[in-house]
Amino acid sequence: MEKIVTDDFIIKEALRIVEVAEQLGVTMRIMGAAAIAVHSPEFMPLYRKLNRLGQNGRLFTDIDLMAYSKQRAMVRRLFEKDFGYKVDKYMLLFRGNSRLLYFNSTGSYQIDVFFDKLEFSHDIFFGYDPTTGRLQLSFPTIPLADIILEKTQIHEINEKDVKDLIVLLRAHDIGNKDEREIVNAKYIAKVLADDWGFWYDVKINLGKVKTFSQKYLESNLLTEEDLTDIIAKIEKINAYIDEEPKTKKWEKRAKIGIRKCWWRSVEEVSR
Repeated sequence: MEKIVTDDFIIKEALRIVEVAEQLGVTMRIMGAAAIAVHSPEFMPLYRKLNRLGQNGRLFTDIDLMAYSKQRAMVRRLFEKDFGYKVDKYMLLFRGNSRLLYFNSTGSYQIDVFFDKLEFSHDIFFGYDPTTGRLQLSFPTIPLADIILEKTQIHEINEKDVKDLIVLLRAHDIGNKDEREIVNAKYIAKVLADDWGFWYDVKINLGKVKTFSQKYLESNLLTEEDLTDIIAKIEKINAYIDEEPKTKKWEKRAKIGIRKCWWRSVEEVSR
C-alpha cells in the first residue's frame, strides 16, 4: 500500500536520501521549504499557523535537492536502482545535464535534483567540485545564506515563499560567516555586489517580507515579538548588502536600471 504523503514523510524521506547518499560518497543537500523545516523545528508551530500552502494544512508537496554534475551518474544510479524512483524522460532528454526530475511509484510527489547551480530568475552557484563547493559547508541542507538567496531570487515572489523567509529569519541569527545555524549575510552581500539585477530583486523581496509581516501581525498570525525580530534581521542583512563594495559590472548595470529586463523569465515544467 502506498504511504500517505504527509509533511513528516516528506522531511523523513529527504533526510533518508541525503544521508544514504552521503554514506555512499554522493553529495546531495536539501533545499527549499523542507530545508527550512529541518533547520527550524522550534518554529514549526509558527510555520503551520501561517498556513504556507493555504490548503489542507500541508507545508510541503515535494523535495528539492542540490548535487554536483560530476556525480550525476551516481545520483541516477542511487535514485533509479537503489531507491526505485521513476525518472521523468522529458526532463532527462532536454535538461538532464542540469536537472533531473523523479516521481514515486504513484506520482503522488516528486523530487527535483539540480546540479551545480540554480537557474531561475537569477543564478545561485554552488560550485562544481564535491570537495570544495558550497555544499560541503552544511549538512543535510544547503547553507542558510543560500536558502535566503534561493527564496529572494524569485522575481515574482509568492506568498508561500515570503512565509518561508519569515520562519527562517525568525529561527536564526544573522552573522558574517558560514555556520550551521547562522545566516551568512556577508556571503549574500558579496553575491549581490556583482549582480545588479539579483540585488534589485532581493531588496524588493526583503521589503515584501516586512510588508507581509506587518499584515500577519494585524491578523494575529505573528506577535509583536515576531515582527520586531524579523524586521531587525532584515535590516541587518540590508546593512551588509549596502556596505559591501560593488563591482564595476554591478555599477555598469546599475546605470541602466529597470529600463532593461533584469531577470530571467521562468516557465514552470508542466506535465
